[in-house]
Amino acid sequence: MSAFDRLHPVLQHHIVNSLGWSSLRPLQEATIEPVLDGEDAILLAPTAGGKTEASVFPVLSRMLSGDWRGLSVLYICPLKALLNNLDERLAHYARLTGRRVALWHGDVGASRKAKILAEPPDLLLTTPESLEVMLVSSRVDHRRFFAELQCVIVDEIHAFAGDDRGWHLLYLLERLNRIAGRRLQRLGLSATVGNPEELLVWLVGNNDHPRRVINPPVESSVAPEVELDWVGSLANAAIVISRLHRGEKRLVFCDSRARVEELTLELRRLGVRTFVSHSSLSAEERRAAEAAFSQGENCVIVATSTLELGIDVGDLDRVIQIDAPYSVAAFLQRIGRTGRRPDSSRNCLFLATREDAFLRAAGLLQLWSEGFVEPIVPPPLPMHIFAQQVMGLCLQESGIARQDWRGWLGRLPGFKNADFSDLDAIVDFMIGRGLLHDDEGVLSMGSQGELEFGRKNFMELFSVFVTPPLVKVFHGKQELGQVDQTSFTIKGNESSIMILGGRAWMTKYIDWPRRVAYVEPTHLHGRSQWLSAGQPMGFKLCQAIAQVLAGDGSPVRLSKRAAQLLDELRTEFEWLTPGQTHLVDDDDGRVTWWTFGGGLLNACLAAHLEGAADRIVPDNWTIRFQEVSTDQNLQRRIGFLLTQGGGAATVPLDEEFVQELKFAQCLPDRLRTRELTERYRVNDEFEQIARKEVVSVRVS
Repeated sequence: MSAFDRLHPVLQHHIVNSLGWSSLRPLQEATIEPVLDGEDAILLAPTAGGKTEASVFPVLSRMLSGDWRGLSVLYICPLKALLNNLDERLAHYARLTGRRVALWHGDVGASRKAKILAEPPDLLLTTPESLEVMLVSSRVDHRRFFAELQCVIVDEIHAFAGDDRGWHLLYLLERLNRIAGRRLQRLGLSATVGNPEELLVWLVGNNDHPRRVINPPVESSVAPEVELDWVGSLANAAIVISRLHRGEKRLVFCDSRARVEELTLELRRLGVRTFVSHSSLSAEERRAAEAAFSQGENCVIVATSTLELGIDVGDLDRVIQIDAPYSVAAFLQRIGRTGRRPDSSRNCLFLATREDAFLRAAGLLQLWSEGFVEPIVPPPLPMHIFAQQVMGLCLQESGIARQDWRGWLGRLPGFKNADFSDLDAIVDFMIGRGLLHDDEGVLSMGSQGELEFGRKNFMELFSVFVTPPLVKVFHGKQELGQVDQTSFTIKGNESSIMILGGRAWMTKYIDWPRRVAYVEPTHLHGRSQWLSAGQPMGFKLCQAIAQVLAGDGSPVRLSKRAAQLLDELRTEFEWLTPGQTHLVDDDDGRVTWWTFGGGLLNACLAAHLEGAADRIVPDNWTIRFQEVSTDQNLQRRIGFLLTQGGGAATVPLDEEFVQELKFAQCLPDRLRTRELTERYRVNDEFEQIARKEVVSVRVS
């Protein structure tokens, strides 16, 4: 008997006859038996590798065989756009078997949600934030609504696990376990990651329940086509895109929303049919662009990482990357958008506009050529998420007994071998600050908690990440998207000009209290702003860049321009030797320590070298010392620092770090410091740098 034969006969019939499938993909075949047997699993496959069907088909089979009724399956995604994209496909599969699918997120209207509550679907598509809303809302009878829940599917799980949204999700699942009165089957879908076994343990916890990573080999006779080119500017990148691969559908990734808008405008000026997609466009604008692109030919869509995930924009011919992402995993997601047709190849063309980005691309491709993929590492000690969950439970249950959070939060994700005294101390602190109220052992929201988090029906509690205040932009009644308020800098009596959706707009009126702006089209040039912190590069990527510069290894195919630039850079860094770090003296009172250690490690080292120079500036590759007294003293201090061991491997914390924890005000100072300290340790990187010889170099 094959695995396919174990599926419910109704599902077998529709896969063959209604869908017209002659066979299943390897992942889909390999997933059937463990899912039917109730195992937890991580399903790994490249983008467009059939992960959705691999999880949903056997779950639908269980639904039919077990006669599940009511809402029995949750399908959770990190993006509303991805949910919208999946809705029709999953609804079609469910209808074939006589079951229903519904969609619930912030853009779904109240009347539609009321119908879902009145007649629960069999499978609900949603986000963690919407789940939190459902659990705490007085309009949702969560005990009735989630009573029949059996299984949770988490799509793009790697996008959750690396930050606090992942902990938020796991705590929600613990609460749902208790409401449903059963242990929910957990299935995670992911692209390639460096540590799938650890990711599986993160998802399901340490228990004896059967679980497995499902990652069958994918055979392909066509090698990927990857090339790195040097173009020097975004305008030149637009010219290259306009001339290359005419007649084909091209997906172009940029590293920021502002660059997406600028490149879109450049391409349209060159007569290229161009669409745009990023998170600050309105849902209507984004869906319209993605739909038009998916149905078109000889066109380009320019996007941020929002299209890195599995949103379907049809069969693509080419992926083009402006500069480079910051991880091999992101690159694999992006190149995975191509090569879906038989005998077509996965491909990606890198167009570097800056030298630092050129080297980042070269280092990234070096790692990829070695088969390296970053591990997903959840941030440790999510104490601020625990605090958020206690407040959420107070709202969900209209008050909870002082110790009952232990029963609700189950295995306490993120707190292996937890010291309950620390968690009790958080609750005590929140009571003391008035964030919680203790009425003879029953906890509820306190007056200060309502003041800080109660606006707009506690909307601030539903999301665990900090978002900057944005201004909504309208053309008449049509919402175009959102921009940072700095986009409206006005000089004198001139109206500000912005770019949004690949078009230029002149500001006509700004309603600051409501944070709404009204605009009209213009032919003048402008620029939109979105504030975001610069992303530090990781240690492994920076070390790969040093490897490339030292001539020890070479990335994939280079264009003539790229090869020439790499030769010039290698000549400039001819003093660079593998296995060493270098103190470079430029004879002008400045010394640069080239560690190639990454942003966090260099910030740590710089802080511990305070006083060695008048000014010390770390970045991803270097630590720059200005007005050094003597090079010998500096080298001695560095040598002494590197022999101290792990005590010097913690990034000193400041207010900027604290602001990254959305619920930091819920934690006592000592626990907040402990959480941040654990999150910004660089022990392994410190040890690797400490093993390298520090060599002085003088260049003219």
